Amino acid sequence: MSLSEQARTFLEEPRFASLATINPDGSVQQTVMWYAVRDDHILMNTARGRKKDRNMLRDQRISICVEDGYRYVSVGGVVTLVEDQDRAQSDIHSLAVRYHGQARGDEMARDVFGPEERISFLLPIAHAIENGFDR
Repeated sequence: MSLSEQARTFLEEPRFASLATINPDGSVQQTVMWYAVRDDHILMNTARGRKKDRNMLRDQRISICVEDGYRYVSVGGVVTLVEDQDRAQSDIHSLAVRYHGQARGDEMARDVFGPEERISFLLPIAHAIENGFDR
């Protein structure tokens, strides 16, 4: 499924996604995340060892929801994990710039994220639900 032009424009604005992963006991873990639309995928990134990272290493099924009141886009599916550090560091740098601008993003990438082991994940935009957009 492809996104409508209105939903893609909505997602390309710097909003936050609520990410849901599956805990070992089957319950859901949620986290607010930075994200970016990359072609037909949603890109996200996290530090190695966090709960969401451990959950996705065990079970790659996730979903996200990006909302603005009754307008929202929800995407679910199986993520691809990217553990290559050059790529993961580049991804977190681009996300930091997206949310905080070039100067602060550069600083965060160097001082906060640079020393960390990072992991990126790509969620295909294949199973999307749009609400509040003209189709």
